[in-house]
Amino acid sequence: MTEVTHDTADTPTYGRLGVWRHAFGLQPEVGAEIERLGYGAIWAGGSPPADLQVIEDLIAGTENITVATGIVNIFSAPADEIAKSYHRIETRHPGRFVLGIGVGHPEVPGMGAEKPYDALVRYLDVLDDAGVPKQRRVLAALGPKVLKLAADRTAGAHPYLTPPEHTRQAREVLGPDALLAPEQKVVLSTETDAARTVGREAVENPYLHLRNYRRNLERLGFPTEELDNGGSDRVIDTLVAHGDVATIAARLTAHLDAGADHVAVQVLPMAGDPLPALRELAVRLGLGSR
Repeated sequence: MTEVTHDTADTPTYGRLGVWRHAFGLQPEVGAEIERLGYGAIWAGGSPPADLQVIEDLIAGTENITVATGIVNIFSAPADEIAKSYHRIETRHPGRFVLGIGVGHPEVPGMGAEKPYDALVRYLDVLDDAGVPKQRRVLAALGPKVLKLAADRTAGAHPYLTPPEHTRQAREVLGPDALLAPEQKVVLSTETDAARTVGREAVENPYLHLRNYRRNLERLGFPTEELDNGGSDRVIDTLVAHGDVATIAARLTAHLDAGADHVAVQVLPMAGDPLPALRELAVRLGLGSR
């Protein structure tokens, strides 16, 4: 496993593994069980609104686990409002919250005329001026330019829909000191066709129709024809770990071996109960109970 060290001043604890779930529908009691199982962080996705009330409710319903947004969309959540929400949460629950932000997708209405990278830089400038600390924010980053920005202006990167090979490349760009916390989709099933069906439903719509994700997969060596029509089996198998608990654990460990500090596990299907799979993985990976 690659050894990565960090300056821990003002840096939350993430642990080796966390859990990625949509913010809406993630009940505090589920968060409390995730914490009890020994996972170090909960990543709340689905672009929560700027008031971050759903995040505060999750933090209030747990004891010590780090809660991060995975991610806030900078085009739908104004930076000044997000900064106010950050300080409100930090005052009430010190040291518990990490602000994950990203630019969204050019295909989605409402992004405006500003170039996404420039908008992201401007957003970070507002957060700087509002006193949101560098070590309490991360960027959704896939390509080298935004990965470099993540290392320079935040605690690090939270790549989404990426295999261990991307993790290896991202670590090279980020350097040894930045946080690298990729998301990994998993289906705990040894029925290969059924698992691929579940994985394809989560991957194909919308991600294989979005330019930034397609471009990232092309950089990783996938030809365009493998990304069309729902994605080839090779694409789905690369992006979604499926099989028995040992197989899935091996994929998570592969990210850590490639340079990740932490892996955010997204159990599929999203509409299902994630806890049975998370319990098995916690035992397999020796997370322990709290």
